[in-house]
This record gives sequence, C-alpha cells and structure tokens, in this order.
Amino acid sequence: MAPTPNSSVPQGGADSTQAQPAPVLDIVTACLDDAKAEDTLSIDITGKSSLSDHMVVTSGRSNRHVSAIADQLVKALREGGHPKPRIEGLPTADWVLVDAGDVIVHIFRPEVRSFYNIEKMWAADFGSDAH
Repeated sequence: MAPTPNSSVPQGGADSTQAQPAPVLDIVTACLDDAKAEDTLSIDITGKSSLSDHMVVTSGRSNRHVSAIADQLVKALREGGHPKPRIEGLPTADWVLVDAGDVIVHIFRPEVRSFYNIEKMWAADFGSDAH
C-alpha cells in the first residue's frame, strides 16, 4: 500500500533522523549567533581530548551579556532535546563554561578571553610532535 500525500512517513521511507535531536554543535552555533555572541570560534578537538569532540570559544560584550548568552544556550539545548548541560562560572560571568557533552562552550568577556587565550592552545596541532 502506497503512502498517502498526507502521510506522516517521509518520502523515500522511514527516516529516523527526524526523531533525533539536532546535533549539539548546530544548536550551539545557531544560538550563539542569535544571542549576538562575538568572535565565535569552533575547534575540532576529536583525538586531542577525551572530554569532548568540539570546543567553541566566544565572547560577550559584558558580564551581563556573557550571562545572557549562557542562559539562552542552556534553554536552546533543552528545547533541542538535549539534557541540561553543566555550567560553571555563571555567578561572576567573566568566563562561563557550558559542558554540553560533545561540545564544550567557553563564553568570555573580551579581556578575560585575551588573557587566557585558550583557543591558541587547543587549535595547535599536537599530532605532529607526538612519537
């Protein structure tokens, strides 16, 4: 029996990806863009760390903006079907870490970001020196 045009089965057969939550990295990057985060950088750390697959580093203009970005990100992840991430640094909002499992997000005030410069360390190619 052929599916009717109003059938809920996608054309081409059953598609299990529709039941799956959106990939965490896609939700993170879209949310940071919506929240007007600045200088967002995504670093693939697969093989460099067992903690996560991606690290995203971004900036907010002030403590209030950093806090608002973190709050909006947590809400977007939960609405996207992902469990509530672990959050650190929210009370001072100089540097907020949002651990969403496959993606770790660092949200900095610009001065704090330039002081720690973590993206330089994680973007380095460690593979060529290891023997």
